[in-house]
Order: sequence, then structure tokens, then C-alpha cells
Amino acid sequence: MGSSRRILGALGLVSSLALSLNAPATGAAAAPAPKELPRIQFTQRYQAVQHGGLVRASNSGISCRKEAAEDAAPCAEVKKGAAGVNSEFEMFYSEVDKDPDTYNSTRAELKVPTGAKVSYARLYWGGNLRVGEQKPPEDNGRVLVAEPGGSYKDVLADTVIGHRTDEGSDAYQASADVTQLVRKGGAGMWTVAQLNIAMGHSQTGAWGGWTLVVAYEHPQEPLRRVSLWDGFEAPVSGDREGAAATVQIDGLDVPARGTGTAGVVGYDGDRGTLGDSLTVTADSGRRVGLSDAENPFNDVMNSTITEFGRPSFRRQPEHVNNLGYDADVFDLSPALSSGARSLRFSFAGESQGHFLGVLFVQADARR
Repeated sequence: MGSSRRILGALGLVSSLALSLNAPATGAAAAPAPKELPRIQFTQRYQAVQHGGLVRASNSGISCRKEAAEDAAPCAEVKKGAAGVNSEFEMFYSEVDKDPDTYNSTRAELKVPTGAKVSYARLYWGGNLRVGEQKPPEDNGRVLVAEPGGSYKDVLADTVIGHRTDEGSDAYQASADVTQLVRKGGAGMWTVAQLNIAMGHSQTGAWGGWTLVVAYEHPQEPLRRVSLWDGFEAPVSGDREGAAATVQIDGLDVPARGTGTAGVVGYDGDRGTLGDSLTVTADSGRRVGLSDAENPFNDVMNSTITEFGRPSFRRQPEHVNNLGYDADVFDLSPALSSGARSLRFSFAGESQGHFLGVLFVQADARR
């Protein structure tokens, strides 16, 4: 993100439940294009109380190719984790499949536990369509997905696509229910290709990526409540101050000294640009900042893909600084020490802003 900046607006929440458990993992070519909206309020996509939990696979689809600003850190060092923002570089697609018919492809490992049953799976993808080139929004609702050892299959968006053009960017997020595909494909390296993102250089910068979120059941794991929320939050017109956004999850029954995790997917967060944070407040009133070694409290949206501050699955490529794409999982346990019946997540944006797309939470439940 460069001089054209955006501010994360306040979220208005609707606590409705939108389930599509039996939707096909792939759609026919004749399926109508999903509707697009510039702002989608966060709603609960899926929830369950079951023995099991949540896992995810994720990767960015684009990275730096060469420096485009005089004071930019070397691209090779930025990929290893040095501070740097996408507007400082000429950005180019990541390609791992060696297929001449795809122009970008990346892989990530999905670690579904042995013996587990997939209860729900959803794929999210998104990016910036306008950088050195302009990509057509008509392609936002389609990606290619290959299960471990499998061949590409069309996956089409099955819900409203968030798509907003403003201040130098053309940003979107799409998603699809892929439960049947993940049940069949199982654990291993998943590949996502043809992610609709633009390459090149601009003051806003190129960014984009994908995240596969999977809920599973396993009889030997603790009883947990799993919850998946999504939306697409864009700037509030004319707002020039850092804004807070909130998501509240009710209906919990976490015992004292309970454990849990919270995962977040965000777009266009800059590593080394300070001011954004994530806090959670339990019904006891205790407010806890979520951070770790790789995601400082005041730079949570810093282009990382981590779990508790560490890599938790294999990726190809496996860049540390993903230059505008975040998919992190944080430890919720400090906020659950006294138990909880509700959790309120607050996202604070700095002056340069970011987009928020997904929140997924698992927490212990009473037996």
C-alpha cells in the first residue's frame, strides 16, 4: 500500500447464520455470476459444537520481483521477512505448478488430523485488480483448485462477492463452499491457481492470496465451539482517522481456564507500518491484546501467515513477508482464563488502513 490510503470502517454486524453445507464444490460453467457489493457486513457463515476444531491452509499469490523505490529493501530480504511494502516493488505472480495454462499458482498444506471427519470447508480468495495492469472483475468469482495429488477443478464463488474500487485500488474477496472437495481430497498440499490479481507497480501496490478454512470432527479431541465469520469491510467515505471495527460472538460456554484460537484473514496490511491492533474482550470485561513474536500488538496486519507466531504448515513458495496478505492464528487462552459466554473482537486500523475478510474462532465448550 502506498500514498493512496484507506481506512478500515466500523463494522455493522448481522448475527444471521448462512450455511451451504451441501453446495457442490465445483459449479457448472452456466452458473449465474454472484452479485457484488462494495461492503459486506460480517455475518456468521458456519458454527458447530463438536469434538474437533479448525485448521487452515493459506498462501499469497504474488510477491516482489524487483525494487521500484530508491529506499526499498532488497526484494530477496523482504521475502525473508524484512520490512517492506508492496508499493515499493515491481510485483509479479508466484507460479509453482509449471503449467503453461496458468499464470499464477501456489500451494499450502492442509493438516487435517488422521481419523478426522471434515464437517465444513470454505475457500476464500481475493486481491487487487488494478496495479500496473487492470484485471477484469468478471474473473473474480473463479479459481482453479487441485487437491493433493489431483488435477485442477473449477471452483466458483457461491455467495456475494465483496468488490470495491477506491483511491487507487480495485479490491475484492470471493468465497465458495468446498466441503465435498476437501472431504475427498483430505490432508496434504492443496494448490490454488488463476487467482484474479494484477501484477506490476503502483502507489497502492499489488496484493492477493487465498485461505482454506476447514472445520473437522474427531472423537479424541476436546468438545469445542467452532465459528466462521466473513464479510468485506471497506473504507468509510471521508474518514481520515484510524477506525475501530468489532465482531461479537455470542452463545459460548467456555469453562474457566479454557483454551481457544482466533484466525484472521486481511488484505493490504503493511509490514513495519504501525498502528493496527487486535483485541478481544470476554464477557467478564477483561480485554486482551492478541499478538505474538511475528505479529506485534501495534502491527498485527503485517503480511504474515503464521500460527502463534510460527509457521505451522508447508507452503510453496514460503515467503515470510507476503507483501499485503495476512492469514494468522492467535492464542485466545489469555482471554478465556475466567471462562466466557461471549467474545468481542476489536480491530483497530492505522491511517494507512487494510481490508478485513475472515474471522474464525474455536473455543472449549463445557461437556
